[in-house]
Amino acid sequence: MIKSAVTISLVKEAEGGPFVFWHDLAAGFVKAAELGYDAVEVFAPNADAIPVAELKALTAEHGLKVAAVGTGGGWVIHKWHLCQPDAALRENAKNFIRAIIDAGAQLDAPAIIGSMQGRFEGEVSKEQALDWLREALNELGEHAKAAGVPLIYEPLNRYESNLLNRAEDAVAFLGTLETENVVILADLFHMNIEETTIADGLRTYGRHIGHVHFVDSNRRPAGCGHMDYAPVAAALKEIGYDKYASAEAFPWPDSDAAAQATIDAFKRHLA
Repeated sequence: MIKSAVTISLVKEAEGGPFVFWHDLAAGFVKAAELGYDAVEVFAPNADAIPVAELKALTAEHGLKVAAVGTGGGWVIHKWHLCQPDAALRENAKNFIRAIIDAGAQLDAPAIIGSMQGRFEGEVSKEQALDWLREALNELGEHAKAAGVPLIYEPLNRYESNLLNRAEDAVAFLGTLETENVVILADLFHMNIEETTIADGLRTYGRHIGHVHFVDSNRRPAGCGHMDYAPVAAALKEIGYDKYASAEAFPWPDSDAAAQATIDAFKRHLA
């Protein structure tokens, strides 16, 4: 059975971004529980800002889980990513992600690598960037395995990264990794831009999908754009997907309305 989740961002520098709830974990948990979500997804500025004890108390109090933790604060705040030509900056990025993996693992929550994957540009060729990404995912995937969680890699659309945009490319790349502990985040917004059909992209990802961002074509909450969810739901059922569908969406027209729209769409299409 697919489970529902909603995002909470604690990153001031990311204000205006696609996260439903902002800055107040306790309030986000209250609203998520009230609406019937199964979990929250937390986006924090760094590992030290993931309050593990508080989150354990909140999950126990409200009967929720932490579905995943984001690492994008490393890019938003520090501009670190895994394909920078400076080896020291690449190491900063890996250390930042390692710390978030360790914090999330205490909550049984995997870490997501999205914007911190980076891109190739200037003196860095695509081949070199993919070599660095491969090296990092092998290291970080094994680090996550030792911590008892998978590592989630998110292919982004062409406007956010020029590395691996489409399902077939991401799956082929996974096949070159030594670690078997990296799974894919299928973000419907990115897939809407890159895939011929989202449903076929989901089938291509197949067993590799470890997380889904449930959002509409315009990055507004599900049901607030022009996405057709019937074939998406059918494809997820066909591949036996049973993990989280998480609302990484703009708080449009506001956080409460966005959370309500998403859970309504989730119940209609995925529950």
